[in-house]
Amino acid sequence: MSKFLRVNMKDQSTHFEDPPSSYRFMGGRRLTAQLVSDEVPPTCEPLGRNNKVILAPGLLGGTAAPCSGRLSIGGKSPLTGGIKESNSGGMFGQKLARLGYKAVIIEEQPENGWYVLKIDGRGVSLLNADHLLGLDNYAACESLRKEHGDKVGLVVIGEAGEKQYTTATCAIADIDGIPARQAARGGMGAVMGSKGIKAVVLDDSEAVEFEFADEKLYRESCQKWRKELIEKKKVLTEYGTANLVMTTANIGCLATRNFSYGDFDKKESISGERLAETIKERGGDPSHNCMRGCPIRCSNVYYDANGNHLTSSLEFETIALVGSNLEIDDLDVIAKIDRFCDGYGIDTMDLGAAIGVAMEAGLLEFGDGEAALGLIDEIKNESMLGKVLVQGVAVTGRVLGARRIPAVKGQGLAGYDPRSLKGTGVTYATSPMGADHTAGNCLPGRKGYRPETQEDRDTGVAEGQVELSKDLQVLSTICDAAGLCFFVGTDTVTADYVKTLLNARYGEKLTVEDILQIGKDTILTELEFNSKAGITSAQNDLPAFFREEKLPPRDTRFDIDPSELIEFYENWRE
Repeated sequence: MSKFLRVNMKDQSTHFEDPPSSYRFMGGRRLTAQLVSDEVPPTCEPLGRNNKVILAPGLLGGTAAPCSGRLSIGGKSPLTGGIKESNSGGMFGQKLARLGYKAVIIEEQPENGWYVLKIDGRGVSLLNADHLLGLDNYAACESLRKEHGDKVGLVVIGEAGEKQYTTATCAIADIDGIPARQAARGGMGAVMGSKGIKAVVLDDSEAVEFEFADEKLYRESCQKWRKELIEKKKVLTEYGTANLVMTTANIGCLATRNFSYGDFDKKESISGERLAETIKERGGDPSHNCMRGCPIRCSNVYYDANGNHLTSSLEFETIALVGSNLEIDDLDVIAKIDRFCDGYGIDTMDLGAAIGVAMEAGLLEFGDGEAALGLIDEIKNESMLGKVLVQGVAVTGRVLGARRIPAVKGQGLAGYDPRSLKGTGVTYATSPMGADHTAGNCLPGRKGYRPETQEDRDTGVAEGQVELSKDLQVLSTICDAAGLCFFVGTDTVTADYVKTLLNARYGEKLTVEDILQIGKDTILTELEFNSKAGITSAQNDLPAFFREEKLPPRDTRFDIDPSELIEFYENWRE
């Protein structure tokens, strides 16, 4: 990955440049963080001309490294007001790396018009996108594949991105060309829309050949790692991320009834086991890979009762936020909402949390799946309620006068209640990303890289959770920087493989400590940007109800001392 592509939307000019040498071991989230820090004014309007959209593959992107095709999309978030990296699978990240791009940087704004950015081995062009306006992501991808070939990589925004709603996503086409992989968090689809970009099309048929300092070591290491992942990740292959429904319910942290309960009495109906069974009955695929070369295959292809494709795939976060959080136990209802969100281009997590607040406010009943589906029409028809919901849970809660709003820095929580998964609560509170589980999810059995984080601990006990969250935030960031799906493991095993592969690729002598420093430097860069943007350490806490209300059935509270969170935030350099 030897070059940057800059696209100026004000004058529709494009040019290539060599990255500074200091950017050599920056990729994915590490690179987007540095570029945003260096080039985006922290106090700028997120949907204005001074923000940028950055598309960056990871350091291992485009190679034989397993699960290395993730794409990072960075900029300033219109949802949180801080720095944002939104991360997704699909085929685009691999293809971008294979064409030799370290990053695509989209800047400025057009005076008018909408565009498709086309990138291939011959160059770059901006094409008219008027015929795509108003199309959902499914229809837009179908049209683009007919125009440009069915092998292209695609990043597309739906109607939500066109309208610049703050929960708008960037949809990335998967291995089948379906736009069901979403860079969903933080509203990066709105930022892309503010640049007048409806889609990015990538043809890697003229890919560059990578050079390796030690190609034999690189390939042998990839093969060894692949075999380990196939053996260790069988539960993800068999049940996907939905295996977490029963796991989280068993430890009392499954988001239920607008985060008022940690278990769902109908959890078996939405479990990974039930999902896999339903998929098999209908002729779908319970073990699908969203990108080429993934040995884990945690995605799935879900059909409705009539054999029609609904989504690829149905993930735990959607099942929790749109299912148990709303007390909906019908996988078809959940899948229909997921399908709508993928097509319209909005974050299922923030929408699910927003509907949960609306249910608690009495606008509809918990458990009423048909009423929840009815909200889709409210959004499509741009009713006042629909316009509120698509701005996310924080805005919805304020408009409805709710007291219990599950959000941090304006972003809705993931499907894990922090009172019984306290380490993840620390991550929600302190991550520069806002309430984002992917920044460092402290699930049972996960351990850090320091001696004090090596012991197993009860997820509902406060002791040791701050330290564990810090380590897992660093380790998760390493995955993001390398372009790895974090299902390979947010642990020192992954850090060691990243070290070995980078050394084999570039002929360096990096250590595991050097790899850990990549993660630390990323977070430090993000925290410094947020501080300049006006986000202070005092904002690094959870909503009061998580501290004040006991969470049944374990009767836990989030009891991490607030001063610990402030100190933790301010002492990242240590």
